[in-house]
Amino acid sequence: MSDSIPPQTLTDAPRTLPRSVWILSWISFFADVSSEMVYPILPLFMVQSLGASRTKLGLVEGAAVLLVALMSAYAGIRSDRQGRGGGRVKWIRMGYGMPVWGKAIIALASTWPMVAAGRLLDRFGKGLRGAPRDALIADAVTPEQRGRAFGLHRTFDTAGALLGVLLSAFLLWWLTGTPDQNAASQSSIHTPDWVYRVILAVGAVLGLAAWGLSFLVPESRRESPLHATVIPENVSTMPVKLSAEYWSVLTALGLFSLANSSDAFLMLRMGEFGYSSWQVVLLYAAYNITYAGLSYPIGALSDRWGRWRIISAGWLIYAGVYAGLAWLPKSMAWGAWPLMGVYGVYMALTDGIGKALITDHAPPEARGQAMGIFYAVTGTTTLVASLLAGWLWDHWGSPAALSLGSAAALIALIALAITRRPAIPSTEENRLPS
Repeated sequence: MSDSIPPQTLTDAPRTLPRSVWILSWISFFADVSSEMVYPILPLFMVQSLGASRTKLGLVEGAAVLLVALMSAYAGIRSDRQGRGGGRVKWIRMGYGMPVWGKAIIALASTWPMVAAGRLLDRFGKGLRGAPRDALIADAVTPEQRGRAFGLHRTFDTAGALLGVLLSAFLLWWLTGTPDQNAASQSSIHTPDWVYRVILAVGAVLGLAAWGLSFLVPESRRESPLHATVIPENVSTMPVKLSAEYWSVLTALGLFSLANSSDAFLMLRMGEFGYSSWQVVLLYAAYNITYAGLSYPIGALSDRWGRWRIISAGWLIYAGVYAGLAWLPKSMAWGAWPLMGVYGVYMALTDGIGKALITDHAPPEARGQAMGIFYAVTGTTTLVASLLAGWLWDHWGSPAALSLGSAAALIALIALAITRRPAIPSTEENRLPS
């Protein structure tokens, strides 16, 4: 199968995105319906049902992110060396199949190490598909369309996540019958073990839809003369040297990841405010609503306003949300709702924009490699952040863990201003706000 949009269409109507971008966006939609049914209940399942500590939760979530990172680096480089189209599509198909088995293992888990095994298999698949998929998206559009293309993909991704979260909340409410009683603290949130397992199993079944759609991704694409590039035949043996500008971008993004511990800790914090398990999932939905609604317009806006302005604003919002959740008193637990909504604004500002920045500074023949290194660096730093957050939570409580994330984000923002400003002083695109 090949894209139905002829090359001249891209030239004449640059705002039109190719068919392959739409297919990949729909695949991500269904994959996230599956994944986000599972993700918000996983910390509750581990801590409440299986008795895991917050440090162990941080270890599992951090290791999962790191595995995604390492596999992304490997898959990105390998897909570049195998060429565009079919080489990358192979990794995408494998990557959407493995999470189905991972979620099934979690549904059957009797100990937290079994959850870890299922979670790692799930993330193994995500790591295989991430860099090749993002490279295919970048290849399919002009440089001027990249922010819009990644924004569209992220909108579908988060819309699926929202649907998955709402399905999870509905099943929690429906299967438990009534709101949880005596939910005055995190440890008092109690949902029957079998309810979690039913939701996990449903998530595994829904993951089959994304895997099936991956077979519709074109094996090859027709490249527009507008942005065609010639890749040397011996690219598999040629070392690709990434620019100093690329490494500058990567350094800034990596520094922020040291502040960005797993969102699983936010779910546990919601429980400390006295919310029941299905209400915790709805709070997570508030985050997804703003995330889904703003991803595409912000992606398009970044193409005109400059990505660094937008990502800097996102980091500042992150610091504010984490500080707010760290010190919000239980008597004002209602404040968690707007804070989680604002957290979605941070995600919309930063997620797709970071990928667009990376591809902006990587040559076409090495985009998969560039994205893979990006995932590897941010994955490693996120593991450190999650382990430290879990350890601080176990020893000094949630305010200490979340406050560290807020402070580290501010430090990263300052470092961004110092290290980034001289990198490309002549272009408005990359200039920080004064």
